[in-house]
Amino acid sequence: MARSKASHSFFESTTMKSLLVLLTLLFSLQVQAQTTWELIWSDEFSGSSLNTNNWSYEFGNGGWGNNEWQYYTNASENSEVSDGMLKITARHEGTGATEYTSARIITKGLFEFEYGKVEARMKLPLGQGLWPAFWTLGANIDEVSWPECGEIDIMEHVSNEYMTHGAVHWENNGHSYTGNGVNTDPTQFHVYGIVWEENLIRWYLDGVQFYQFTIQAPNNTDDAFRHPMFLLLNMAIGGNWPGYPDATTPFPASMLVDYVRVYQPATLSNVEAVETPQVLIYPNPAAYELTVENVQVPAEYSIVDASGKCVQRFKSTGVKTSVDISSLAAGNYTLECTSSERSYSRAFVKQ
Repeated sequence: MARSKASHSFFESTTMKSLLVLLTLLFSLQVQAQTTWELIWSDEFSGSSLNTNNWSYEFGNGGWGNNEWQYYTNASENSEVSDGMLKITARHEGTGATEYTSARIITKGLFEFEYGKVEARMKLPLGQGLWPAFWTLGANIDEVSWPECGEIDIMEHVSNEYMTHGAVHWENNGHSYTGNGVNTDPTQFHVYGIVWEENLIRWYLDGVQFYQFTIQAPNNTDDAFRHPMFLLLNMAIGGNWPGYPDATTPFPASMLVDYVRVYQPATLSNVEAVETPQVLIYPNPAAYELTVENVQVPAEYSIVDASGKCVQRFKSTGVKTSVDISSLAAGNYTLECTSSERSYSRAFVKQ
């Protein structure tokens, strides 16, 4: 059947739009594949208590804007660190200001960042009215309030869904939001993450992208998502979205967090950019051995722990060297290099 001129134009326009979307996605994937990420902050939950240099607790009830039912506490029954995991547990207490308790922890004022890759490995509970989440809020929330500060939901799971959700919230003549979900089994460990850039946010499940959102002036998202943000982990009980617990909801119910890691694209100093390729360290995290590559001159290295104490030293005389780190305790470290020609540092995690 012959097409009218109008239908032909529509077909060409639709085809061109589809092609542009495909090219944009391919370019995005290529850029992502070429990015070398440098770990700038993490919590491996390797101690016996919550690291208060990384996190603080939020307290109280009152619905938190969503008509939730829980009271957030810092009690060990609601949050604990053991066996290399953070466990946030929702309980049906039947006492106090509310029948339900849980925990909500934040990095506000302790760690705030602008752009990068954020990941957490988590295992989530199923149950009517349960609402675990891993997300960010703008560090300027006290000045401009919500949703003007912006919110990025890296992972949200509600009730008994075999699905995870990613979303953004912001102010645009009222509360605006958009997002998408992807099917998964939340009762198994998965890596939930985003890559946040100046003009784009991409959501990933186990390294596979399932959604993206463009930051731009026309919808006022440039004000919400182009400034530092902080991290949050919590498990709400009830609320407008998941609904409320019933007789089938299992209590206590726990979300397990193996780690939270934040990366930014590795950058070079002017000297490095002119004289040598980028210095790489891998694997990161590392369990037994750490390799340093693209070393051009003899150099001395120090491994410094989170308190600033040097715990190990070694020398390199070639372009690639490996060091045994099996004796180090699990945690966050910095590899510092000094030589006659340049100096640099790289953060890494010992598993």
